[in-house]
Amino acid sequence: MASLASTITHSSSTISLNPSFPSSPLIFTSKVTQDTSCCLSPRSVISLRRRSRLQTVPRGLRIESAATKPAKSPAEEDWKTKREYLLKKRVRSVDVKEALRLQKENNFVILDVRPEAEFKEAHPPGAINVQIYRLIKEWTAWDIARRAAFAFFGIFAGTEENPEFIQSVESKLSKDAKIIVACSAGGTMKPTQNLPDGQQSRSLIAAYLLVLNEYANVFHLEGGLYTWSKEGLPVESEE
Repeated sequence: MASLASTITHSSSTISLNPSFPSSPLIFTSKVTQDTSCCLSPRSVISLRRRSRLQTVPRGLRIESAATKPAKSPAEEDWKTKREYLLKKRVRSVDVKEALRLQKENNFVILDVRPEAEFKEAHPPGAINVQIYRLIKEWTAWDIARRAAFAFFGIFAGTEENPEFIQSVESKLSKDAKIIVACSAGGTMKPTQNLPDGQQSRSLIAAYLLVLNEYANVFHLEGGLYTWSKEGLPVESEE
């Protein structure tokens, strides 16, 4: 963590400021060095020591840079852990034609977790959109660092996990709703020779968050909305 160490030497009456990095949204600490050989009265020395004790950081207090990465969220959990939990909760994958049948005959709702712009361009009729990732909104040191990392790879619209995902779903769907979660690619929980744990996707991450939050009837769209479109199944647009 970048810090600014301020050293005051009373014997020479000079003040030295030596920053390690530019300050910006960082937290600073200061250190007072006392030279008891200087010509101060006993009362002045006692007063200075009292002031120094008041400025001391309490023991056990942890000071971190504003650029420190936040604690890992459930969505960032290891894919193997997520997959095991999805299987434990019996989250089933369905292909696009079965998904369409379930939507028409069994009142299933297709929950499209793609970004809003992609949803508006084309989506299954009757689908509901709650994006699981959104454009980075904040401007903390950590968010600026992430923007820079995306820009390094030529991506100028970096995304982050939507912290209001579950809250938004709860405002639209009850806990007993029958849900098919969909994204572009779909991913899979099925093991293959090259992918023994399957392949993670936005829809599988969303399904994991839903079952963690006590949604009981969660299905996953195998092949994603790319396959839905490729199979010529109905879509509609909001543009």
